[in-house]
Amino acid sequence: MSAIRLLVLGAVRQHGRAHGYQVRNDLEYWGAHEWSNAKPGSIYHALKQMAKQGLLHAHDVAPSTAGGPPRTEYELTPAGEAEYFSLLREALSRADEKFDVLSAGIGFVVDLPRDEAVALLKQRVRALEEWRSTVTGYYTPEEGPGQLGHIGEIMNLWVHSADSGAVWTRGLIERIEGGAYVFAGEGEPFVGVLAEGEENPYATGERHPGDVQ
Repeated sequence: MSAIRLLVLGAVRQHGRAHGYQVRNDLEYWGAHEWSNAKPGSIYHALKQMAKQGLLHAHDVAPSTAGGPPRTEYELTPAGEAEYFSLLREALSRADEKFDVLSAGIGFVVDLPRDEAVALLKQRVRALEEWRSTVTGYYTPEEGPGQLGHIGEIMNLWVHSADSGAVWTRGLIERIEGGAYVFAGEGEPFVGVLAEGEENPYATGERHPGDVQ
């Protein structure tokens, strides 16, 4: 699974309708260009591809009075809404998702009801525990991974990653069950997007042909 689809769908959804520069600006504001493949070219490509796939509806908007080409604003279709929540649930529940996918899922976790978010995260903990048990059961020598020389450090890395991932996830579950954050259906959620025209202190400044402000 690629994080870029989840990130772009989630960013568009938070605005209702958004043009490419808004999506890019939000993702840079979240630092996604540092921990994922959310670079300008990837963002604009994802918007166009998902519009072709029927996940986004593209609205052509008249150019500004200052001139320039018309810009395109995107809005999730019903199919895009379903795809967004499918990707989000997968990102939160799987043990083998990459860091960028899990990070994207955490960024949108409050779009789910609280109970469902907890259930998905508990599923992730179980998957991590099962994966750890399977790997150590099959591949750990009786004398420990040290018997494999420096290659045994690979096993140590895998086990440490599974253990630390489970510890972190349990901590998040505890915080959510304790009432942290505002989830779907509970009231006004935290707004993590920039208003139109608001300056982004984390913008990269990198230009792209799709940048039409």
